[in-house]
Amino acid sequence: MGTPDLIRNAPGLRRGSLARRAARRALEARAARAKRRIVTRFHRLFYDSSLQTWSNTRWLGVGAQKCTFDLWVYQEILHELRPAVIVECGTAEGGSALFLASICDLVDHGSIVTIDIAEYTDRPEHPRITYLNGSSIDPEVFARVEQLVGDRAPVLVILDSNHERDHVLAELRLYSALVTPGSYLIVEDSNINGRPILPAFGPGPAEAIEQFLPETDEFFVDRDREKFFLTFNPGGYLRRRSADRERGSQT
Repeated sequence: MGTPDLIRNAPGLRRGSLARRAARRALEARAARAKRRIVTRFHRLFYDSSLQTWSNTRWLGVGAQKCTFDLWVYQEILHELRPAVIVECGTAEGGSALFLASICDLVDHGSIVTIDIAEYTDRPEHPRITYLNGSSIDPEVFARVEQLVGDRAPVLVILDSNHERDHVLAELRLYSALVTPGSYLIVEDSNINGRPILPAFGPGPAEAIEQFLPETDEFFVDRDREKFFLTFNPGGYLRRRSADRERGSQT
């Protein structure tokens, strides 16, 4: 029996009455709490089962280590925005860069600049991908990124390197300048430090977002990108404001 039926059959309530409206609000609140509990439990199950889920996610045979719900959202964003450049901080095996390049192939537009302190000899080769070695917040590395981006637009940025708060905050302050109006600055793994996984991690991406957003009025959290309930980036889809675009759901 759904919420409307429960309310309709509640004894002593008359249609349009204050009591009926109060009952509806109470039932809706209860349903929302139940949904949050279910999503949180599934989130923890999905994350803790990493050997068969996210750490075992591959794109064309290359490890991507992403939540598949988020990958689907990424392809929607790329199709909508047609970014000229995607900057990715955190490359690992290169699976996510290859995924992004593959979507760029499909829409026939865009290139990827991806940065990591680690070097892998067998990362996938693709004409749309440029690999940079070094820290994403190193001034020389960032200067090279700026050079590669140039005056092309739109520009989208994904942050998925060191997840400690101070590092992510430094990235946010640096790379936000590259994001063009209407595009996204995506902060990955804002689910750690108990949000709802890895409660002992310490301040991480979510805390960096909380510190960054009051510093600027250029970005807002686009909750529409969390439509599949499970995301590793809760509150992390930061969209740059643009007067000539719809702003989506803001918080």
